[in-house]
Amino acid sequence: MSFEIFLVLVVIALAFDFLNGFHDAANSIATIVSTGAMSPKWAIAWAAFFNFVAFVFFGLHVAATIGKGIVDPGIIDHYVIFGGLAGAICWNLITWYFGIPSSSSHALVGGISGAAVAKAGFGSLIVSGFAKTTAAIVLSPLFGLILAAGLMIAIAWLARRATPQRVDRLFRQLQFISAAAYSLGHGSNDAQKTMGIIWMLLIAAAMLGPNDPLPLWVVLVCQAAMGLGTLFGGWRIVKTMGQRITKLKPAGGFCASASGACTLFLATSLGIPVSTTHTITGAIVGVGSVRNVKAVRWGVARRIVWAWVLTIPCSALIAALAWYFGSGLL
Repeated sequence: MSFEIFLVLVVIALAFDFLNGFHDAANSIATIVSTGAMSPKWAIAWAAFFNFVAFVFFGLHVAATIGKGIVDPGIIDHYVIFGGLAGAICWNLITWYFGIPSSSSHALVGGISGAAVAKAGFGSLIVSGFAKTTAAIVLSPLFGLILAAGLMIAIAWLARRATPQRVDRLFRQLQFISAAAYSLGHGSNDAQKTMGIIWMLLIAAAMLGPNDPLPLWVVLVCQAAMGLGTLFGGWRIVKTMGQRITKLKPAGGFCASASGACTLFLATSLGIPVSTTHTITGAIVGVGSVRNVKAVRWGVARRIVWAWVLTIPCSALIAALAWYFGSGLL
C-alpha cells in the first residue's frame, strides 16, 4: 500500500467519523432539546465538548474489537477498508436523508464484514467478535429500556408529593448532567470505531505490528472529527428522536439520557461496539411506556426497528459492491 493510498483512506475514515458525529448528534441532544432544557445551539456545543474529552476517561477496548476482533486481520488490505467505509458512509447518508436514526456503528461493522466476505468468504469473519456485536443490537436497547423504565418509576414514586412545576425545574437542571454523561458515552464508544479502522490500516500498511499500541495522534484526530461532526448536527433525526417516538418532559428526558449513558459506559468497558442510536431509542421507549403504552408512537418505533434489522446486511451489500469496484480502481 502506497503512502498516498494510506492517506486517502485515513481521510475517508475521518469523514466517516465526522458523519458519525453529524448523524448521531441527535442521540446526545434529542432529550435535552425536546424538553426545552437547552437551546439546540448550546446543546450541540455541550455534546461536542464531551464527545471530544471522552478519551480521557475510557480505554481503547472498542477500538481493539473493531481493529482486530470482527474480521481476520490477515485479510485486511486497503480494498477491504475502502469497501467497508464506503458501505457505512452510503448507508448513513441514506438513513440521514430519510430521517431514520439507524446505527453508524452497525453500518461500519456491516461494511467491514461485507467487504471481507467479498474478498475471502465467510471464513474471514471472527465469529465471537461478530456475534458479540450483533447480539448488542437486541441487548443494548432492551437494557436501556428496562433501566429507563425502572428509573422513571423510582422518580415518580420519590416525587409523588412534589408539584409538577418543582419536578420540571429540578430535572431541567439535572438534564445538563445526564446529557453530558450520554455524550461522554457516545464519544467513548463511537469515536473508537474509527480508531479501530485506522488501526487496521496501520497494521495493513506495516506501520504498526499487531501487538503495538494505538498512537495518540489517531485518538486525538478521531475525537476531533467526532466533535466537529456533532457541532454540525443532524436535525432531521433530532426531530424523530425527540418528538415523534414519544413526548418527553424533563424527568423523562433525564431518565432516558442517564439510562443510555449507563448502558454505553458498560458496553465500552466490555469492548462492545454498541449502537448509541439503539440505546437511546430503547431508553426513550422505556420512558414513554411507563407513562402510558399508548404514549409511544409504535409505528415510528417499528420503522426504526426495521432500519436496525436492515443496517448490517444493506451496508454489507454496498461494501461488497464497493470492494469489487475499488479493487479494480485503487
